[in-house]
Amino acid sequence: MDNSLTRYRPYLVMMLLFISVLVGTVYVLRRPESAPATLVIVTASPRPSATVASIMIDVRGAVNKPGVYSLAAGSRLQDALTLAGETLPNADTRALNLARKLNDGEQIYVPLQGEIPPTIPSASGKSDSRSAPTPTRAGKLNLNTATLQELDALPGIGPVTAQSIIDYRNQNGAFKKLDDVKKVRGIGDSLYNQIKDLIALE
Repeated sequence: MDNSLTRYRPYLVMMLLFISVLVGTVYVLRRPESAPATLVIVTASPRPSATVASIMIDVRGAVNKPGVYSLAAGSRLQDALTLAGETLPNADTRALNLARKLNDGEQIYVPLQGEIPPTIPSASGKSDSRSAPTPTRAGKLNLNTATLQELDALPGIGPVTAQSIIDYRNQNGAFKKLDDVKKVRGIGDSLYNQIKDLIALE
């Protein structure tokens, strides 16, 4: 009996090893497969487009197209003059800094050659004190050189009519006769009679 066990022992060991390998293989094959990795796609959210801010500029004086214009924030004085049709041939631009950045609500006045520029209100809305009118040699206001503030100081002449006088002067040249001022829109015989003794052409 002992001899028989000894003789078959190697076979028993091999059979046990075979059974162990078989059981292990079956276990591995029947093990549940791991879930596949989930692919996550990240979509970049679009950036909001930047809104270009704009400013409003009032251009007056010796330009071809006076008016109020909208420009992009950060625009320069030259950009405003370009929109206003550039300056007139007899404009005096020596005191203008064409590279200056503009502010919202600002007014630009381009004077004629020999004209004293008016005091322009700042963009904040605070205006400088108005200067007294500069009289001519006869003590009267020279219509051909008077500034906006000086004309505004005349009786019955407000800032709108004063600007109309300057615009007429820029477009048609100097007044030749005193009563030519009646050609300006807003000035009739009644208003002319109020100011004729206070104005002159020299």
